[in-house]
Amino acid sequence: MPPRALFIAGSGTEIGKTYVTAALARRLRGQGRAVLALKPLASGVPPLDDPAFAETDTALLLAAQGLPVTPATVEACSPWRFAAPLAPDQAAACEGRTLGLDDLVAWCEAQRAAHPEPTLLIEGVGGLMSPVTADATGLDWLKRLGLPALLVSGSYLGAISHALTAIETLRAHGVLLAGVAVSESDGAPTPPEVVAEAIARRVTAPVAVLHRGGAFPDALAGVI
Repeated sequence: MPPRALFIAGSGTEIGKTYVTAALARRLRGQGRAVLALKPLASGVPPLDDPAFAETDTALLLAAQGLPVTPATVEACSPWRFAAPLAPDQAAACEGRTLGLDDLVAWCEAQRAAHPEPTLLIEGVGGLMSPVTADATGLDWLKRLGLPALLVSGSYLGAISHALTAIETLRAHGVLLAGVAVSESDGAPTPPEVVAEAIARRVTAPVAVLHRGGAFPDALAGVI
């Protein structure tokens, strides 16, 4: 029996995937469940000894798991880290590095095999269709892993269309949608609840709001 696992995908970039992943990890830990939250790819990452590293996605996920920031824990959470704030394939090219989908998928599957007990959360990078390698997108990565997806949407103007487009893409490619988390966007013209309600009218999966800094919503408790 494979371990329970979930892929946290985004309808766009910089919309709150890490806030949602961290909140879910904290909820599961609060229930006494072991959790392994990973962000295999990360761009725009400062050096580990830079004070700004404390605000990176990797550091936030480690904190949500009750883990210290050390070279070992950082490498175990985010083995592919790039300095440039670009799509991973472009950021890797800036450093003369390459990244292959086979390697990425193999690493994720190895983590599942090596950690049979914890609930596994894998956070994607960028939006669902963002490039992750020269030839593959986040959707390709997700499909290769064969995991259900928790889609994270923002609440900014246009978020409803972006979320529904991502949902339709997942449906067309046979990816199970476990739920939709609407992460509150700064300066949005409408409350995130309005966005969530509009999305919920058009999907059968549960939809709920996560305010920045808030707890993982009860309505999405069954996603994993």
